[in-house]
Amino acid sequence: MIIVMSIESTDAQIEAVIEKLDGLGFKTQVIRGVKRIVIGAVGDRQALDSVSLKQMPGVEDIVKIMKPFKMVSREAREENTVINIRGISIGGEGVVVMAGPCAVESREQLLTAARQVKAAGGHVLRGGAFKPRTSPYSFQGMEEEGLKLLKEASEETGLPTVTEVIDEHSLQLAHDYVDIIQIGARNMQNFRLLRAAGQTDKIILLKRGLSATIEEWLMSAEYIMSEGNGKIILCERGIRTFETYTRNTLDLSAVPLVKRLSHLPVIVDPSHATGDRQLVVPMSLAAAAGGADGLIVEMHPEPSKALCDGAQSLHPGELVGLIAKLTKMMPAIDRTMSV
Repeated sequence: MIIVMSIESTDAQIEAVIEKLDGLGFKTQVIRGVKRIVIGAVGDRQALDSVSLKQMPGVEDIVKIMKPFKMVSREAREENTVINIRGISIGGEGVVVMAGPCAVESREQLLTAARQVKAAGGHVLRGGAFKPRTSPYSFQGMEEEGLKLLKEASEETGLPTVTEVIDEHSLQLAHDYVDIIQIGARNMQNFRLLRAAGQTDKIILLKRGLSATIEEWLMSAEYIMSEGNGKIILCERGIRTFETYTRNTLDLSAVPLVKRLSHLPVIVDPSHATGDRQLVVPMSLAAAAGGADGLIVEMHPEPSKALCDGAQSLHPGELVGLIAKLTKMMPAIDRTMSV
């Protein structure tokens, strides 16, 4: 449920309501919107005396949220959540491009990629330090050394960084090196990891699972937010279907649907969705037209030499072309490119 507070309510009044809810065993989170302030509360409603709560100073209404996901729903927050990182807004009017190699392979490779992303007009550098692979014999990433290289690349270019973590240990390692923590498709329902991520102060990029429904995806986001961290970016990256000509099936209908159900920003990963670099650009344009707040694409200085996912990685020039096409398309869809 949510407790709707008057927009003029004082911090003391809000704190008094929170203390009452905490005493009854509720988990609470304050969500400050433009038109209203709400307190999201998850717990046993039978333990609550709604009449006495409504009479507390500053309280306007108590609203039951019918959906199983509570704090991430539009019912809890009418306005879009906009996440700011080093002056870049994710979830606003602008479209953000995150780009970089699937895996950090060497210092030279990553620094070259970072410079190319920066020159192309990209906003965030992606790079995998921990690689959960289908085969145990595949390249598994450089781990902490890769994290150090991501930090070095960020310091040189000024680009924020995003990398995937695979367990609580890698989450702790990555915390001090990167700006955005990615929880990948295979870990979307790793509930211990979700809770641990919710207890950090980091932006969390949560990818949709390979066979996850939209409700399951949003419930995973709820795990994170229920622990107090509302800085969540959702990422549609394709789901597993019967089709074999693409790596996955990109569910672009999920973008406007999830934005209707939730206030969280939604981005799209056309690289993992298609597995084919020739499909990345058209699917990126389609994603932006469908309302995506951003893209996360793979780009490698030399895709033919990539240790993983070379077939779906853009060449540097293709990234330049993608961002140029996106920029040209923005006026037609009443959007802008983030700056």
